[in-house]
Amino acid sequence: MKSSSILSCQKVTVSFDGFKAVQDMNLELLHGELRFLIGPNGAGKTTMLDAICGKVKPAFGSVLFNGKSGAVDVTRRKEHEIAQLGIGRKFQTPSIFAGLTVEENLEIAMAQNRGVWATLRAKMNKADQERIDGELALIGLGDKKKLRAGLLSHGEKQWLEIGMMLLQEPEILLLDEPVAGMTDKETDKTGELLQEIVRKRTVVVVEHDMEFVRNFASKVTVMHEGKLLKEGSMEEVQRDDRVAEVYLGRRRDYDVNRSTA
Repeated sequence: MKSSSILSCQKVTVSFDGFKAVQDMNLELLHGELRFLIGPNGAGKTTMLDAICGKVKPAFGSVLFNGKSGAVDVTRRKEHEIAQLGIGRKFQTPSIFAGLTVEENLEIAMAQNRGVWATLRAKMNKADQERIDGELALIGLGDKKKLRAGLLSHGEKQWLEIGMMLLQEPEILLLDEPVAGMTDKETDKTGELLQEIVRKRTVVVVEHDMEFVRNFASKVTVMHEGKLLKEGSMEEVQRDDRVAEVYLGRRRDYDVNRSTA
């Protein structure tokens, strides 16, 4: 059963020159959970991800990661140390090697402890190739593995970077607006991909596309002005008067097509 906690954030506060971007934020994630983090612009969603992965350091509070290595307070750990423990972070803009093939990008991701060119010169063994082929099948790019990554569509570049991150075997994957700029078809495929990914790991998604959230969310955390406003199923969140007020003033019904907040 997916019942045990893998991440516990308690009273996390992040301050920039006196401005509290995140205030006393609590967030509990379970193993194998797909969690959506939503809220208006400036709500503190991205800053919360930054605090979890070590990009920023909380002024107060704690971030406890309960991974394969046991329970670790990562609040004061460096960003690369947190990544090595098993928390991976993907930003909105894809970060790939545009001049290399899709397959070569995955090879590099799988062997980051070696230099880029040493990795490309190294002979792939059968196990390595099977891992890469498995990721290619998961992200739907098996027929494009010999194509230069720069020629992929925007959505395909996002999937490639997700595949690259998965080869580093994170236990938690943090995604910031992964479907921004995607077509409807790419958006749906991304949602299906995330549902496959959470079979083995936990995923947190910061997202503004409310239709995407409605279609794929099991649990939603709503932030407003750096604080936790509401948490629950999408249906529970939509029925909450405070959430409706934050998004559309006093209007309760904000179930609009491709609503962005």
